[in-house]
Amino acid sequence: MKTTAIHIPSAKIDRLPALSENSFVRYFHFIALYVAQGIPEGMAFFGIPAWMAMNGKTPGEIGSFVAVIGLPWSFKIVLAPMMDRFSYLPMGRRRPWVLFGQLGLILSFIALAFVPDPLNNMKWMMLAGFSIGFFGAFQDVATDGMAIDIIPVHQQARANGLMWGAKIIGTSVSLALGTWLLHRYNFTSAILLLSIGTALIMLVPLLLRERPGEKILPWTTGKSSPETQRMQLTKWSDILGSLLKVFRLRNSLLLACCGFVIMVACNYIDTLWPIFTVQALDWTDQIYAQYFSTASLTGGIAGMLIGGFLIDRFGKKRMMTIYCILFIILSSGLVLLKTYWIHKELIAGFMICFQVMYVFSSIGFFATAMECCWKKVSATQFTLYMTISNLGRIAGAKLIGPVKQHFSWEICILFCGSLFIVVLIVLQFLQVKTQVNKIAELEVKDHLPKQSIV
Repeated sequence: MKTTAIHIPSAKIDRLPALSENSFVRYFHFIALYVAQGIPEGMAFFGIPAWMAMNGKTPGEIGSFVAVIGLPWSFKIVLAPMMDRFSYLPMGRRRPWVLFGQLGLILSFIALAFVPDPLNNMKWMMLAGFSIGFFGAFQDVATDGMAIDIIPVHQQARANGLMWGAKIIGTSVSLALGTWLLHRYNFTSAILLLSIGTALIMLVPLLLRERPGEKILPWTTGKSSPETQRMQLTKWSDILGSLLKVFRLRNSLLLACCGFVIMVACNYIDTLWPIFTVQALDWTDQIYAQYFSTASLTGGIAGMLIGGFLIDRFGKKRMMTIYCILFIILSSGLVLLKTYWIHKELIAGFMICFQVMYVFSSIGFFATAMECCWKKVSATQFTLYMTISNLGRIAGAKLIGPVKQHFSWEICILFCGSLFIVVLIVLQFLQVKTQVNKIAELEVKDHLPKQSIV
C-alpha cells in the first residue's frame, strides 16, 4: 500500500507533456509564471503606494518605497550569467532556478504581511519590498531564459504578448482585490490572502518538466537531456567575451538607450497616478485601485490579443514609433483638458489609453530586443537590456519627488510626454537589420554556423 501511494502520483506526473513537446502547455506555463510575478507587484508598486498616499505619506516617501522595490531588478545582469554558467541539468537548465525564485517570492510576500505598524516602519517595509523585488527579478530572469531555450522562434512574438499580458492581468487583479482586502480586513490579512495565489501557481513549474525524461525533484528518477548538455556554457570567458562583442555594437547601445527612457517614462507615470488622483483630485485609494486595475486589465487583455499581432503585421520599429507619438498626444491631451479633471470617467479613459500603450510598447521593445540578441549569449544579452530598462524604472519613480516639488501637476504630466520625444528621436537611428548582419559577421569570425535570428 505504501509503494502504491508513492508511485501513482509519479505515474500521473510522468504522463504530463514536457514544455518542449506541447505548445498549449508552454503557453499555460509561462502565463502562470508571469501572473505569479504580477500578484506581488500589483500591491507593491500600486496598491500599497495608493494606500500610503491615502494615509498622508509624501510623494518623496512613496517614490522611495517604489524605487527600493525596483532596485533589485538591476541585479538581473549578475543573475543571468550565473544561471547560464550553473544549473542542475537533471531537473532542466532553467527550472531549478525558476523554482528557487518562486519560493523566495512567496516567502518575501509573506514577510511583508508581518511588518508591524507598516505606515510607521518604512525601514522594514522597504526591506520586505526589496526582497520581493529581488526574488521577482530572480524568477523573471529564470523564466525568460527558459522561454528563450524552450519556445520555438515562430512562437516567440505571440508568447511575448501572452506573458506580458498575463503579468498585467495579475497586477490589476491583485491591485483591485488587495485594496478591497486592505479596507475590509487589515494589512496583514490582505497580503497573506494574496500570497496564497502566488503559492498555488508554484505547482505549475513544480509539475511540468522542461524536456522529457528529466527529474521532477532531485530525489526522483530522471536524467539531463542531451540538448541541455549541449547548450550549457562552461567558461565565464565565453559568456562575457561574446556579450562584450555584441553589446558594443552601435544598435545594441541605441536599443539599450530606448529601453531605459521608455521605462523611465512608464514607471514615472505609473507612480504618478496614485499620488495625482488621491492628492490632487481627492479620490480615495479604493476608487483609484478600481479604475487603475480596470485600465491595467484592459491593457493586459489587449496585449494578449493583438499586441504581438500588430508587431508581426506592421513591424517593430514602425509600431514603436506610433506608440511614442500616441504617448505624446495623450500627455498633451490630458493637460489641455484640465478643466474636466473633475470627471472621473475622463481620467479613467486616459488611464486605460496609457496602460494599453504601455503594454504595447513593452511588447514591441521585448520583441526588438530578442531580434537584436546573439543566440550564443541571448539569455545574458536579453537580461542586460532588461536590467538597463529596469534602472529606468527606478529613475522614473525617484523623479516624482523632485519634479512635483518644483513644478505644477500639468508640467509633471507633460514631463512624461517629453521623455517619449527622446525615445522617438533615438528610434530613428535604430537599424535592426544592420544589427542582424553584424551578428552574422560575428558568427563567421567565431567560426560558428549561422544562427536563426529571433
